[in-house]
Amino acid sequence: QGLKPIVSTESPALVFGTTTKLASDIPATDSFLGKNKVPDLQKLFQKADGLPVHLKRGVPDKLLYRTTMALTIGGTIYCLIALYMASQPRNQ
Repeated sequence: QGLKPIVSTESPALVFGTTTKLASDIPATDSFLGKNKVPDLQKLFQKADGLPVHLKRGVPDKLLYRTTMALTIGGTIYCLIALYMASQPRNQ
């Protein structure tokens, strides 16, 4: 018997028979890539205008921020009212 190698020296069988494409083979002008918006967004967010980052895009950001704050305050008030009502004894 002797010592046999644990790892097989044969190459494994192919799982997929198709070849793969390298990223360098794909042309950079494909339509699914679109326009690179990162430099424009970097200019927008790095502008020193005194606004916080979550309000830099204007009206849509302000609307989302105010909606979130209203829901947060409303939820807090609702929880406090529910807690107050749960702490009161029930009348029979």
